[in-house]
Amino acid sequence: MSAILSADDLNDFITPGVACIKPVETLPPLPPTSNAYEVTTEDAIQSANLPAAQISLTDCLACSGCVTSAEAVLVSLQSHAEVVNTLNAYHSIKPEDFLLRSGSVLPPEDGGKIFVASVSPQTRAGLAAAYGVSETVAGNMIAQMLSGSQGIRRGTTHGSDFLWVVDTNVAREACLVLGAEEVLRSMKGGGGGVGAGAGGKEQGTTGTDGAAGPQQPVLTSACPGWICYAEKTHPHVLRHLSRLKSPQALLGTLLKTTLSRALGVSPDQIWHLAIMPCFDKKLEASREELTDVYWSGGGGGGVDDTTTDQAAEDNKSVGIRDVDCVITTKELLLLADSTGIDFSTLPRTPVVCVTGRRTPFPDPVLDRFLFPSARRRLAGNADPAGGTSGGYLYHILETFTARNPGSQILTNRGRNSDIVEHQVVRDGRVLLKTARYYGFRNIQNLVRKLKPPKTSRMPVSSRKKTVGGTVSGGGGGGGNSSSTEYAYIEVMACPGGCTNGGGQIKIEEVASIPSTSTTTTTTTPHSKPTPADQRKWLSQVDEAYFSSSSSPSSSPSSSPSSSSFSGSNSDVEAAESIIGGISHPSIHAILHHWSELTNIPLDKLVYTSYRAVESDVGKDKGGMMAVEGLAGKIGGGW
Repeated sequence: MSAILSADDLNDFITPGVACIKPVETLPPLPPTSNAYEVTTEDAIQSANLPAAQISLTDCLACSGCVTSAEAVLVSLQSHAEVVNTLNAYHSIKPEDFLLRSGSVLPPEDGGKIFVASVSPQTRAGLAAAYGVSETVAGNMIAQMLSGSQGIRRGTTHGSDFLWVVDTNVAREACLVLGAEEVLRSMKGGGGGVGAGAGGKEQGTTGTDGAAGPQQPVLTSACPGWICYAEKTHPHVLRHLSRLKSPQALLGTLLKTTLSRALGVSPDQIWHLAIMPCFDKKLEASREELTDVYWSGGGGGGVDDTTTDQAAEDNKSVGIRDVDCVITTKELLLLADSTGIDFSTLPRTPVVCVTGRRTPFPDPVLDRFLFPSARRRLAGNADPAGGTSGGYLYHILETFTARNPGSQILTNRGRNSDIVEHQVVRDGRVLLKTARYYGFRNIQNLVRKLKPPKTSRMPVSSRKKTVGGTVSGGGGGGGNSSSTEYAYIEVMACPGGCTNGGGQIKIEEVASIPSTSTTTTTTTPHSKPTPADQRKWLSQVDEAYFSSSSSPSSSPSSSPSSSSFSGSNSDVEAAESIIGGISHPSIHAILHHWSELTNIPLDKLVYTSYRAVESDVGKDKGGMMAVEGLAGKIGGGW
């Protein structure tokens, strides 16, 4: 367990509903006695020194004895120590090792690994605020630490470091495009797959209720704390969840599938580290649905039924995670400290290889996508209205208004700053209603409104009927609530958004970090920050998050063009499809190229599934056996 993980540090922690039952399950059996009816006193019984119960990540995910939004406080894997141990155990595979002139690839018996890292913009923003630099400079410092000559290679046994450091924003752009089209399809009552929004022929995804696509209102699925909460406590909302993978999961799938197929290596020779603002991302990375079993033929992407479960069960191979390890912003600094690096002294310029050129990604098209020559304007980061959680809602609004000329967006604040309602209106008519719900206090109110009404036991003749002919009455009120009028709701567990994630640097911790900016904190290491201090600090992190759009490398000319990725022959057509700085045709061209390159259906690559988890507390041993079987798999389910 990471030394900095504790419930007190997490502002998105929910007190467990029941005590953790894992220690009880692991108690050793009592030795048999010769006389079952022997009577003795307590002082005659020797106290047994029981071993400490070890709670692993798999145990936590397989057990439903407690409900938290940050179950990472219970896990012992995926920490900065795990990163150091892996780097010390394996040498990093370099291009000359697997890209030979003859065209052959790395032999599978080689003991090295290809180390790849992905970094979230919220992590860069948190470090930028702490060290008084821009978000771009913070990204350069992270890259220097992970793959530069003055980075972690100097503190590892084999000199191992990361071959590529990727910005998760590139995967987020694909998620924004697919998410907007998923919502538009749900408004039309359709459930086509990825290609349905762009003339494709892919099959639609099937949700947990057997219907194609999510039902309205579509709820964000990028926040693992929210997903864990929904699966364990409110399974009735699963039919509303977006089927899309998060940027972390999508990028992990892209890296593992492309590298393993292009280089002819096993996915377990590719080690993917994700640096995120949230502890819950560790839980997301350990989901069984996000392993190679589901894209290599063992399971079905975006399908959550008995057929998929049986197919995965028949595949006896242990699933290899698309994201092998997740560490938070705090743990990144611990990683630097454990490898003898002073993060503040790292070069603040991009990494320059010895050869003067960056190691190219095996596929040229995906290389230009993952490592654009100029940082593009990113939807959601360019306008504070998009928020700090990826801009999903904002891009949906932009896409809808672009397809409905003459419409405008109206914003209404809710009962607190974490509830916001948006309407798209034209000529006085409401065309679209969306909302944002951040923080579990607001989420709990939301899920109550979405709860389906209870079935009344009264005769049908004695109940009133609604205008649509649906029988009313019987309590509940899910179908009659205003929440069902929304087409989309952006749901995030942390108040204030992802820049306020549990793994981010807090204001009281800034003063204890060596060589950080003295202008970013108003408290001393021994003083407790006031709510005003915390809000000021979070505003500084948010300012750093939005500063990426105003960097010198971000300019209108750096927006994506059809000549870069799109398969379209018309530059004008592609330019008209650029929404929020993202070319929708270009994204679709990249996704279909990825599918063709790996020979994997696109739905398996970009969609995932969810499952309801029932509590096993107090149930018979038959239920416990099912839990033990689930815990035997890597990752397990929530």
